[in-house]
Amino acid sequence: MTKLRTILAENIKAYRNEMGFSQLKLADLAETAPNYIAMIEAERRFPSDTMLEKIADALQREPCELFSIAPMQKQWQEALLADFAEFIAQKLEKTRGKNPCKPLAPPINT
Repeated sequence: MTKLRTILAENIKAYRNEMGFSQLKLADLAETAPNYIAMIEAERRFPSDTMLEKIADALQREPCELFSIAPMQKQWQEALLADFAEFIAQKLEKTRGKNPCKPLAPPINT
């Protein structure tokens, strides 16, 4: 099971990047210090309810959205697809000029 701190940290980071905010910009909008945002994203601090509301407001989200696993799943899915595309590209590069459809067994003579 994913820890609450991990979900919160990943979501704040994902929403912040989606908005094009630096940690400094988010901190300014949430009226806190940039290193505090960094520590939340590094899972070293957990914000109070008041700070969660300020961060959510700055990210134009509802506070409960900061605890949803949906943004994390999207991020992981995109990373997985990128890794898979790279894997396929490497395999295709290795087979370039070779017959990638060669039979697994010799043909049966009848």
